[in-house]
Amino acid sequence: MSVGLQMKKLKLLLAGLCLTLPLSLFAAGDLPVVPKAKTKATAEYGCVNPIDDMRRNHMDYLLHQRDDTMHRGIRTTKYSLAKCVECHISADDEGNYAEFGESEHFCSSCHNYAAVTIDCFQCHNDKPESAGLSQNSSSPTLPEGHENVASNLALPSGDAK
Repeated sequence: MSVGLQMKKLKLLLAGLCLTLPLSLFAAGDLPVVPKAKTKATAEYGCVNPIDDMRRNHMDYLLHQRDDTMHRGIRTTKYSLAKCVECHISADDEGNYAEFGESEHFCSSCHNYAAVTIDCFQCHNDKPESAGLSQNSSSPTLPEGHENVASNLALPSGDAK
């Protein structure tokens, strides 16, 4: 590569940095406030795996769990979304549960900040089963094709929840 071409690339790089640096000064630098999991978590293992591992790889574990369950019929609970919700979604002081999309919801607190769109809660409940329906949420609608599953107590495979 010629010296002239290298200098041109360097100038473009510097110009780009000079243009974007001021924007970063005006950006809100606040990190998301991630709600704490319930008391089931420990200092070392806040989850089924160490916290740093879960922050980096939870999506891979959930997708692998989904594939095992949906495509191979293998049902385990270690990386079950329902188990994640049961531990990580907590009621506020008044007993109300945040809905997915609200910044108080465990998943939303980071996913909103990172502008990551997930579709888990289009089918899955965004509150623990033990919570029932809170006063401020409407009755959930079932995805197309799931209407005939009696009260959604049995899975399409015939297995009980």
